[in-house]
Amino acid sequence: MTSRSGKPAILGGEPVVTADHGPALRWPILTTADEEAVLGILRDGNLSTHAVIRELEQDYRGLTGMPYALTHCNGTAAMLAAFHAIDLKPGDEVLVPSATFWASVLPMIWLGAIPVFCESEGERMGLDPEDLERRITSRTRALVVVHLWGLPCKMTEITAVARRHGLAIVEDASHAHGAIWRDRPCGSLGDVAVFSLQGDKLAPAGEGGVLLCRSEQAFERAVCLGDITRILELSSPARRFAATSFGVKTRMAPLSAAVARVQLRHLEERNRKRNQNVEYLSSALESLGFHTFLPPPHIRRVYFEFLVRPEPERVRLPLDSLIKALQAEGCRVSSPRYPLVHQQPFFTEGYFRKIARLPPSIEPPSYAPNSLPRTERESLGLMRLPGFPGADRVILDQYIEAFRKVIENADAILGA
Repeated sequence: MTSRSGKPAILGGEPVVTADHGPALRWPILTTADEEAVLGILRDGNLSTHAVIRELEQDYRGLTGMPYALTHCNGTAAMLAAFHAIDLKPGDEVLVPSATFWASVLPMIWLGAIPVFCESEGERMGLDPEDLERRITSRTRALVVVHLWGLPCKMTEITAVARRHGLAIVEDASHAHGAIWRDRPCGSLGDVAVFSLQGDKLAPAGEGGVLLCRSEQAFERAVCLGDITRILELSSPARRFAATSFGVKTRMAPLSAAVARVQLRHLEERNRKRNQNVEYLSSALESLGFHTFLPPPHIRRVYFEFLVRPEPERVRLPLDSLIKALQAEGCRVSSPRYPLVHQQPFFTEGYFRKIARLPPSIEPPSYAPNSLPRTERESLGLMRLPGFPGADRVILDQYIEAFRKVIENADAILGA
């Protein structure tokens, strides 16, 4: 007997998960409201500077309470604008996680800034505050927090470190649309924040990004980087750059902004449905020996992705055997999709030097692949499950039964 994935059922018999994954995993959810929003832009005929862009910025100011918002063509461009907005200079060091998507880090290198990778703590997989502080030098200017998978970082400790040392906080909230930390929304926890609106995100636009910031000066610098039409609106001397900007163009397309506004209106209800499904599954998996990253009481997390960690003393199967056995039972489980950034050839083979264009007097850190042993160990122990945005209890109960079957038959699997 084989599972729907075509893999042999290791324990024999019919695979446990037989429900259709299609409706349970469908994302993004696009309806006639999205179609009408796009058609409205097409009928208006303004495909470059439509007012919908400003309306989306107002939506994100309302979501976060941040005073300034500027849309971008994608989240990576918004991260570049964020690093430019805090006035990073060549040789400035920025403390960053390695357990993240590369766009949280690499754009700073185009400004000549140097990423300094820090360990992630195992409880939430965010920056470890103690390791963060140990890596501060006289050249450190900022740090990047990433609320990985939608789980807010340890912001009390991280913010205290930043304040002690006068560091700017760049908040990558791309996984955390709608997440709340101590009654404050993610996207409002740093000096500058960024949301990606890529198609997999919790409030997607297809492609798009939003930069949020607290100071007018930071907003002005982000505008000057790449929004040539917005430079004309500045009242400061920076208006003189309107004919050129600073050499890039980062403006968002109105068609994407139209979709983004509709998706954002559904964010709370869709997050609620997804959270209910994942929390129901998490409760069962916790009882079977998995750490599911349930948040502490002061946090309302969201689930851009659903990662779990088997506890070795209770789940005796090696991770690769566990994944294969669950796949054979029809579960769509896998290893995490983000490789650790510091281990990538861009750093280990020195290609970053060409992009950063550092003067000979500035020596960057050594990017050794084994330099973050705790982060590597924690990452290698993770397993990825679907986020189940549209699941019902039938498929969730089947997943629970598949996990229970595999855990209870570990000896048979190890001997197979």
